[in-house]
Order: sequence, then C-alpha cells, then structure tokens
Amino acid sequence: MAEQGEKNREYQEYQRLEDCEEDSPPGEDEEELLLHVTEGPTGGSSNPQRLLNHPPHIYHFHQRNGFACVLLSDVLELVQFLFVVTFSTFLLCCVDYDVLFATRPLNQSHVPERAKVTLPDAVLPASQCARRLRGSGWLLFLLVLAGMVWLCRLVTALRRLVGYWEIRSFYIRALGIPADELCNHSWQSVQARLLALQRRQPLCVPRRELTELDIHHRILRFRNYTVAMVNKSLLPVRFQLPLLGPVVFLTRGLQFNLELLLFRGPAALFQNTWSLRPQVKRAGARRALARGL
Repeated sequence: MAEQGEKNREYQEYQRLEDCEEDSPPGEDEEELLLHVTEGPTGGSSNPQRLLNHPPHIYHFHQRNGFACVLLSDVLELVQFLFVVTFSTFLLCCVDYDVLFATRPLNQSHVPERAKVTLPDAVLPASQCARRLRGSGWLLFLLVLAGMVWLCRLVTALRRLVGYWEIRSFYIRALGIPADELCNHSWQSVQARLLALQRRQPLCVPRRELTELDIHHRILRFRNYTVAMVNKSLLPVRFQLPLLGPVVFLTRGLQFNLELLLFRGPAALFQNTWSLRPQVKRAGARRALARGL
C-alpha cells in the first residue's frame, strides 16, 4: 500500500500538455487561431501567418542551406529527369545494337581498313532515328506521359520556389538572418529567434509563448501520426510470411499513397500541414469519415 501511494504521488506530479487540437464546436474557424504580424521591424512584405502554417518549410529551408541551394537543387532535378528520358530514348531508337555487338558487319560508308567497332559506328543517322521513334506508338505515349510529368514537376518547383522566396524574406526581415549567413546558424539558433519573435509580436493567438515542443510538434505532425498508426496496427504494413513469420513491408509507393490519402489528398484528415479538419474533430462524424476513407 505504501508503494502504491508513492506511485500515485509520482503520477500526480506530471502535468498534462496543452493541446491546440481539442475538439471544437461545429462552425468554429481554425484560421482565426493565427494572427498576421503588424508591420514593424519584420517588414510588411513577409507573411508570418502563412509561414507559421507551414513550419516544416521553415525547417527544410534551413536544412537545404538557403534559397540558392534550393533553386540549384530543383533545377538539377528537372535537368536530371530530362537527361534520363532523353538518353533512354536515344538508347532505344538511335543505336544499332547489331553493329555495336558485332553481329552484323559495318556499313559500306565506313572505312574498310578499320575492323574495330566504335560507338559512333553504332549511332544511327538523325533521320533514321526519328523514323524509328515515329514508328513506335508505345514509346511516343511514354514520352508524352513523361513530358506531362515533367511539366507538373516544373509547376510544382516554381510554386515551391515562390514559397521559399517568402521564407527567405522572413529569415532576413523577421529573424534577422541574412542569406549569406544562414549556413552559420544552427537550427537551434533559428528556433530561438522564432521564440523571441513570438514574444515580441505574437504569431499564435492561443499561446502567449511559443515553445520548442510546439515547433517540433508541427514539423513532425504527419510523421508522428504515421508512427502512431503503425504502432497501433492501423496501417497494413505488417504481413505474415511462411517460414519468416511477421515482417514489415512499406515501399516508397505505398508510403506516398498513404500520405496522399491521409494527409495531402482532397479527402485528407488535415486541412493544412498542422490542423485537422473540423469534421474530424467532431466525434459524431468520425465513423462516417472512416467509412469514406
């Protein structure tokens, strides 16, 4: 009994963490939780309300070493995609593999004294390459599909760059970190400036003082939900295999589909990167939403 009493006293010393995600009454607008910072030392062009809605972007901007590195990375990714598609098309349509592997003699136009086959000998002329490309319907379909994917990635990259430019202005004007000095600041330093900015000009209305836990909670919100659902066996990632027993199998494609369904899709549980939809918060509507998913 004495030990039980000591345990009860220990549990009473713990305090419940405040949560902004309490069940809200119908019709309550969550967008009122954030407040636009008034013009002052932060400048009028940056929009802290929008940036505080996407705290992972602030973190990723720091981890990717600023706007110039983000721009270069996105451009190289687009160029890499074009190179892979173009080079694959070249290998399929513009190379004579019979000549390359010496299963057929060289054309008469080549020098007869030279018996060794080189790469230029196996490359077809441009006209013949275009003719082979036009004669392959499935390859044309794949090229059109790849072009559409590339255009989607281009639009996504441009939209992301616009957001990162706003974050760059936020770092310079609100946090006082110039672009050329960002690499000299650790994330702990950036986080300390965010907390100081919250104390000077409140960004989050329900909380007078922003804490490190609040920032980490928003950055890791989706990941924490995913880990919790896996731990509670709510996601189909565990399988029973003969002789091997239970195994965990989660591919990149399955993870992308789960994130699209739960977090980023049109019927997702979240209405932005950190807050749940009002319908999800209502206990009476959760069963219908679960059936819809």
